[in-house]
Amino acid sequence: MAEHEDGEREFTLLCLAMQPRPDSESIKSLLGDGLDEALLLDLAEKHGVRPSLTRCLAALSWQGVGEAARGSLESFRRHHVLRALAMAGELRHVAKLFAESRIAFAAFKGPALALSLYGGLAEREYGDIDIVVPEDRVSDAERLLATLGYRLPGEDPAYHHAFLGYQRQYELVRDDGQSAIDLHWGFSGTHVPFPLTPAEIWGDLQILPIADFGIPTLRGANQALLLAGHGTKERWGCLKWVGDFAWLVDRRRDLDWAAIHARAAAHGCGDAVLLGGAIVRDVLKVPPPAALETAIAASTRVRALGELLVRRLRLGPWQARDPENFTDFDLCERPLDKLRATLKIVFTPTGSDHAALPLPRSLWRAYYLTRPFRLAARLLAGARP
Repeated sequence: MAEHEDGEREFTLLCLAMQPRPDSESIKSLLGDGLDEALLLDLAEKHGVRPSLTRCLAALSWQGVGEAARGSLESFRRHHVLRALAMAGELRHVAKLFAESRIAFAAFKGPALALSLYGGLAEREYGDIDIVVPEDRVSDAERLLATLGYRLPGEDPAYHHAFLGYQRQYELVRDDGQSAIDLHWGFSGTHVPFPLTPAEIWGDLQILPIADFGIPTLRGANQALLLAGHGTKERWGCLKWVGDFAWLVDRRRDLDWAAIHARAAAHGCGDAVLLGGAIVRDVLKVPPPAALETAIAASTRVRALGELLVRRLRLGPWQARDPENFTDFDLCERPLDKLRATLKIVFTPTGSDHAALPLPRSLWRAYYLTRPFRLAARLLAGARP
């Protein structure tokens, strides 16, 4: 059963709360009609928008909100503030260590995005720290993070490099399990293009004061390219990602959006920027940048894909149901890129191949032969009635 089928009003309220300039009267009207508050809280959690919902309802002095719902959101807020402060402290430790070792890095998403876009560390919901480093410093970064207790799950680094390296990111978990860092050296897997490459960011970073330390992060056009690419990679499946792009569009209409689109198009991902503009318009009623309106209207692909993704979003937070690793193909607007991505995925072994058929390291190359057959078997099994 579709998740929002019986919760259209609750979903609409979340959309109103995520707007950069919420319509208070519309929110009051919805609250006055009586909502399923348990469903509202559940959807807010799944869409990652509880900070915005809490902020919006508190600004209305909690009018029309039941005590249980208010208590739940205020409790979340207290815990989230503490969690955000703790993660800011962790980010400071990492930044100081990397600076001392002369490793270039940038924080994105997590505390850095919350502060730069929403104005406060706890104004956006997140659960880990994301940092990007040059590819040739990944091993050095891993070693430094290990001194802070962050390690790759498992005991075999060769396994991670062989079966997870194509993702161009590793998740390192602290020994106590209370914190995690996603270490990136790219913004997408090797199989798909992306509107922004790490090489483009190093000369155009802003420094944010987080926990009394200067944290480098993305800004302006690069932040726009990142958010458009990330949203498209994730099929704009959560209101949080739609809200991120909407807030950036609303606050940075001064950016050269035509140039931003051109940069993305040079990477084969121009539609990601157009799609972001179309979706924030259709979901949150935020007008896209004027420089993009003509291109959005002229693109049959953007219009069709946008309508599909908005329908999916309204049915519930999107979860991958496609064959493994095919879910970010919306980044591929050129047929040749889609073909290349398909071939890379078909012939690139992953951890699931090893799990399905554990082989000793000396035979790992055999996965290049077995993987296509395993994928074909999965596809055939999924097609059976």
